[in-house]
Amino acid sequence: MIVRRAEPADVPALAEFQDIPSANLPAFTDWMSAHSRTHLAFVADVNGQVAGAAWLLIAERVPRTTTAPRRHGDIQSVMVREPFRNQGIGTALIAAIQTEARTRSLSHVTVHSGRRAVDFYLRNGFTHHRQLLLWEPRTPSADENLTSTREHR
Repeated sequence: MIVRRAEPADVPALAEFQDIPSANLPAFTDWMSAHSRTHLAFVADVNGQVAGAAWLLIAERVPRTTTAPRRHGDIQSVMVREPFRNQGIGTALIAAIQTEARTRSLSHVTVHSGRRAVDFYLRNGFTHHRQLLLWEPRTPSADENLTSTREHR
């Protein structure tokens, strides 16, 4: 197994992991090109086949006068094909992302994990953090909209 940064030849496999139909491959290719500086794709290559993939989003924070650019990362879309699971491929992909994060001097890397993968990330050096908070927008219910409309009259 070789874990490496994705190349143009890997785009069809990366699109497949994201359930992007082949008809939308040109648009996905354009998206990848437009986001190549902020969304780094990694693939696990097993005998010439892309067995897994993971993405590292690099985001920049507002600069401060006394520090260099403040960047952090977020892991996105870690996927391993069914026949290749439980062979260390996910761990190898995360290790490659962690190496990239160190090379780029990222302040930290986050991941929004599904429940089943939490233990995987904990085994790979991630921790729960008491300062990381989440807000999710939601659509108000019909009752809330009605109440809000009445209050603004």
